[in-house]
Amino acid sequence: MKPCFGYIRVSTQKQGEGVSLEAQKDAITVFASQNNLTVTQWFEEKETAAKQGRPVFIQMLRQLKRGKAVGLIMHKIDRSARNPRDWADISDLSDAGIDIHFATENLDFRSRGGRLTADIQAVIAADYIRNLREECIKGMTGRLKQGIFPWGAPPGYLNQGGGKPKIPCPKTAPLIRLTFELYATGQYSYESLLDEMHRRCLRNTRGGRLTLCGLGNILQNPFYIGLMYIKSSGKTYEGIHEPIVPVATWNRVQTIRNERSGPKSTRHNHLFQGIFRCGLCDNPMVPERQKDHVYYRCKRQNCPTKTIREEVLDEAIRTELRQLELSSQASVQVSNAEGPATLVSLEDQRSAIALQIKDEERRLERLEDLLIDDTLSSDTFTRKKAMIQVRLAELREKHAQIPDPSALVVQQEKLAELRNSLVFLYESANRAEKRMIVENVWPNRTVSGKKPAFEPYSWITRVKNDVTLLGGAHERDRDRTSTAEGDSSPPEKLFPLLDRSLRDDTEAA
Repeated sequence: MKPCFGYIRVSTQKQGEGVSLEAQKDAITVFASQNNLTVTQWFEEKETAAKQGRPVFIQMLRQLKRGKAVGLIMHKIDRSARNPRDWADISDLSDAGIDIHFATENLDFRSRGGRLTADIQAVIAADYIRNLREECIKGMTGRLKQGIFPWGAPPGYLNQGGGKPKIPCPKTAPLIRLTFELYATGQYSYESLLDEMHRRCLRNTRGGRLTLCGLGNILQNPFYIGLMYIKSSGKTYEGIHEPIVPVATWNRVQTIRNERSGPKSTRHNHLFQGIFRCGLCDNPMVPERQKDHVYYRCKRQNCPTKTIREEVLDEAIRTELRQLELSSQASVQVSNAEGPATLVSLEDQRSAIALQIKDEERRLERLEDLLIDDTLSSDTFTRKKAMIQVRLAELREKHAQIPDPSALVVQQEKLAELRNSLVFLYESANRAEKRMIVENVWPNRTVSGKKPAFEPYSWITRVKNDVTLLGGAHERDRDRTSTAEGDSSPPEKLFPLLDRSLRDDTEAA
């Protein structure tokens, strides 16, 4: 009996769990017994034959060329190869004197007619894969145009089956948003952020530890702001799934990533690291630990601003917060304030943003016309389209966040309570929350000589002169005089901290 190799294959690991491999093996065994052949070694593979590079297939070819067997038995032609290069390798085996057999197809591979029939079937198998690929791409593109992501959900989302949008995962979506917020502070490198999020139980989609590459993919993925970027084509589509990261936060993260401005991981996570700048030369105040004390110093030579202790900065912050607190009478006035007719109404704000959205949509249409007229290259069109789509996502987010008039009463009461307990919030906060309070109250924080200086945001300073500001008046995203990078943080970020502090205080009483 002639010794032969037996080769069986399925395209995926999932198919390998079924009965296909066993069925192929049984058919080859029956064929060998009927034709006086014996299978001396089996080669089993769970890889697609549409592409070259199947490791088991390559190993089998090498052993056949070394004379380990005189024949090769396969179930069908499409189980052997679905691309011309692999089929050419099989043809070379026949030219080298190795017998090629197919268990379910009566083909004489050594005759001209049998070889021609096999070649035609191999071409048909390759064409089937090409057609299948085109149809799959057509179907996936159709889903993308509908706003549905046709692949597996990224971390933070859950799959809902074919033809349905991904939904935020109640467990991991808040962690993904926190990942963006922490990195946007500029106080984390990839390594330190990875350790922090692992401590908070953020895992990858398979439940394992998140890697640096996985973290980088999360931080640059626009899926979390409602856009779907396809790397293979370079195109971006608008999704109908619910975003879980604010566009402003996502943009801030991209700025930090592009500029690589995040600090390196260090042994000490100093309280005010990256918070203060020199008021004379605008250089950052760098923290150093000396003799159990943390000093912040300007590194520029000959600068009059030398060092200031962390305790001095902490006490200065408390003093400034006391000066910014509202009296009981002013707090009541803010809570009961009504917006005057001269201020921009919420409906006017909605209309203004809606007009901006229409302008951006018209820009996108004009961009498509320029591409059709060959005025723009494909690369330029893709880049500019992605920019407009991010801008549209940001405007739609702002439009959706404009509160209903009925919600303003609760917001006014929270803001009044916030202004009435700034020192209490600061003293009861942990290190990360203290940093958040400082960044949300003062956009400009400087040290000149040995004297710290603070410039509050307008939502703090204007209340004394205009208590109706907190009653729904229009407010800019960023103060005119701010020199700090990024948009000013809205006071709503402090509401969860206020609610927690008040709840803890009530329970203690």
